[in-house]
Amino acid sequence: MQFFKVFVSFLILNFGALGIGSWLMNNGPRTEWYMNLNQAPWTPPGRVFGVAWTSIMICFSIYMAQLYLKMPTKEVLTLFALQFILNVMWNYVFFNQHLILIGFLVIILLTILVCYFFFKFDAIQTRYLLLPYILWLCIATSLNGYILINN
Repeated sequence: MQFFKVFVSFLILNFGALGIGSWLMNNGPRTEWYMNLNQAPWTPPGRVFGVAWTSIMICFSIYMAQLYLKMPTKEVLTLFALQFILNVMWNYVFFNQHLILIGFLVIILLTILVCYFFFKFDAIQTRYLLLPYILWLCIATSLNGYILINN
């Protein structure tokens, strides 16, 4: 029962981050600015992003619940909060402010941080649930990098 409560708490926080990020990006991918960018040939269709982020946040919530129950420390919560901020921040910086370079730096930091979770807390049995998040961040970083170089 304790796992379920912590899991639901992380679900709410993670989907809250997605909601805030979506709100802050101000119609991001549907704007003329984004549509006119030279995008990577491997850019997935828009509908893939919703499915990917939903799956990622469910997996990440399971992982965070397990991690927090095993290690209810200030370090874990601080790292989670930093991940939350970077995740939300990228949407605002990239889509709302059109700061492609800063967005690229933010997504690199986010990728490093999620990889840090993977390697630092390797005793957590569910750490492999981070792999979809890491993979998606690598794809997103490559998309952001392509736009940075080609626009």
